[in-house]
Amino acid sequence: MILRPRPTAWQLLYILRGTVLLLVLPKVLGISLLSCLAVLSIRMDWLHLPSSTAVPMSLLGLALSIFLGFRNNASYDRWWEARKHWGALIIELRSLARDAVALLDDGADPGTPVRGHHDARRLVHRGIAFAHALAGYLRGYDEGDNLARYLAPDELARVRASINPPDALLREMAQEFATLRRTGRLTDITWQTLNERVGGLSAVLAACERIRFTPLPFAYTVLLHRTAYLFCLLLPFGLAELLGWMAPVLAAALAYTFFGLDALGDELENPFAHVPNGLPLRALARTAERGLLEALGEPLPEPLLPQSYLLM
Repeated sequence: MILRPRPTAWQLLYILRGTVLLLVLPKVLGISLLSCLAVLSIRMDWLHLPSSTAVPMSLLGLALSIFLGFRNNASYDRWWEARKHWGALIIELRSLARDAVALLDDGADPGTPVRGHHDARRLVHRGIAFAHALAGYLRGYDEGDNLARYLAPDELARVRASINPPDALLREMAQEFATLRRTGRLTDITWQTLNERVGGLSAVLAACERIRFTPLPFAYTVLLHRTAYLFCLLLPFGLAELLGWMAPVLAAALAYTFFGLDALGDELENPFAHVPNGLPLRALARTAERGLLEALGEPLPEPLLPQSYLLM
């Protein structure tokens, strides 16, 4: 995610970091060059185009704008929904830590540096591991180093061997609750309270999986790509005779708009991808980690900060 102060009107003209300009620049330059060739061909009488108005291109551009607007709205809805689920994840983890420390406390003074029974600490550490495991699962990278700081070696091996590490951690939590309940260290009400937190984490996991593994319909995406390319390739020939040497400028501006919206929709469609406009999953996991460690009274790691305006 790009985090930077709001740019001034002048900065908007040259800012590159976080924009899609570098992604679409080769296409924009290609359309501009094609427009120059079309104008030159008409001026040198190499190419004869039928006399026309800008109406056909306007109608095609209007239709394409509607398609792009609908697609980008759908992509942004996925991005914002994913962010809301990660917000719900942080709420559930903080509630889990609060309940664990309060319900599994060993009676120590709340002012002591480390609070809560070792069962509570083990549970909260699993919650921290869950946040890191979910971030790695959604992005497809290994979070073994972060998991190793909060899980026992045998548990770490079981979690990393699972096809779904976050769900494996939820199973570990459920089994821990069952053991505590059988041994009388959890009452029915306490077990139900903690189990509801695990249910909330499971709901967040399922929602994130739905977004991650269910893309927008492929046929719709292909239709949009084809229409955008068709419009931008025909545009130079539709403007060459009407605008002369101003045609390359307008063609480049329109190509940047349409190709840029198309590229931005691709980035937002998968909000968990490791791209500049994706969600900062590692930073969100670190935020959850700091909150849970504070509940235990343990040392806090430093928050993750943007590097060159990029927060990952």
